[in-house]
Amino acid sequence: MHTEAGLRADQRHKLITEGSIHKTFFILAGPAVATMSMEFILHLTDMIWVGRIGGPVPVAIVTSSMFSLWIVWSLISVLTVGVVAIVSRYFGAKNYDQASYASSQAIGLGLTSGVIITIIGVAAAPLAFMIMNTSPEVTAGGITYLRIQFSVSLIFIMIELLGSIFRATGDTKTPMLISFVAVGANIILDPIFIFGWGPFPRMETTGAALASAVAISIAGLVYVAVLKAGKLSIGIDLSSIKKPDIRLGWRITKIGMPLSIAGVLFSLVYFFINRIATEFGDVAVAALGIGNRCESISYLLCFGASQATATMVGQNLGAGKPDRAEKSGWYSLFYTGIFTGVITILFLTIPDTITRVFIDDPRVEPIVRQYLMIIGVSQIFMASEIVMEGAFSGAGDTLPPMLVGIFWSVSRIPMAYILCFPLGFGVDGIWWVISGTTIIKGTIIAVWFRRGNWKLKNV
Repeated sequence: MHTEAGLRADQRHKLITEGSIHKTFFILAGPAVATMSMEFILHLTDMIWVGRIGGPVPVAIVTSSMFSLWIVWSLISVLTVGVVAIVSRYFGAKNYDQASYASSQAIGLGLTSGVIITIIGVAAAPLAFMIMNTSPEVTAGGITYLRIQFSVSLIFIMIELLGSIFRATGDTKTPMLISFVAVGANIILDPIFIFGWGPFPRMETTGAALASAVAISIAGLVYVAVLKAGKLSIGIDLSSIKKPDIRLGWRITKIGMPLSIAGVLFSLVYFFINRIATEFGDVAVAALGIGNRCESISYLLCFGASQATATMVGQNLGAGKPDRAEKSGWYSLFYTGIFTGVITILFLTIPDTITRVFIDDPRVEPIVRQYLMIIGVSQIFMASEIVMEGAFSGAGDTLPPMLVGIFWSVSRIPMAYILCFPLGFGVDGIWWVISGTTIIKGTIIAVWFRRGNWKLKNV
């Protein structure tokens, strides 16, 4: 390994396995949360500008498409979760050559997977809207929106994979800076493409999709430049990418697969949740999307903290410090719980103000208000679910969060139907089910982590 790169690697190793856990959490989680916040802002920008087009249909188009894109993000976790678990273990043990080799193999898998997902996504876009039974207007616009997004899914997958490799080595700043570039591009391009500023025609939701696609492509180019500049503290061996290691590929896939399966099922559940919402009209679908975007503030904050937790747990286990790994998980949950507690207060006290940021429609606003009020009570439990999932994934023990996630996510479909119709809760029944199951999942996963069997997991 290059001397300068080796020095950076040793410094990051010492920070995570020997320094103050509190300080390490904020050093790692700060940029990771900022990165996730930038991704949130990227999609938030789409929703805000689309909400200014007028009426619930444009928002419903973006909302319905979002659930299909969740599936892609879930499939990516097959690689990203496995990479973090294996690379962080090797890195924690100071086996930098193996960390480099595992990263290179993962990139090869990512390239292959990206091509397959792009082809399937573009071809299957109409099927997604058929399953959700959306209105003809939403379906027509949604297919175009979704196909544009899927056209850059290969680049998006590589961005997420490379970001995971950087984070596994303790570098959360580089992914953060690149996310700033992508978000900046999207913020500039959204109104230009959506409303047809300058020489561009007015493209509305199609323009929103194009703006995101261009922003993602720019981020991909920046990652290429960063790798060529040698900013990654472990090398990437192009020759090993051309020679797939089936055994290592299976190790990576086996670790990431449980959470990926849970994520795909979670996304599919929202297809049917969206289907139930369509019974209450496009206003309910739009409210579901806006409410979900609002909740994403907590989700992405938790997910950023989860990524930092996975690195801390994985590297400390690799360094032979399981007790320190456990403390890392609990401290991460403590600090994330404080942040989500603030979100709870905001959702319960100023839901109308938050709603009006996204849309000015008297038909949609009261539904979103109810969403925020109901979902607000579960935000701290969301922190438990997501942060503990990161701790388990860092240990390479992804079966517990998969089991918890699958059962309670799938149960949302019949429970939502029963509350909405037989019990007469209306669309509020969906919000109560989402909130209640989040509370249950967060509680169970924390208790499971407390048992400590994950410390014995070999990867």
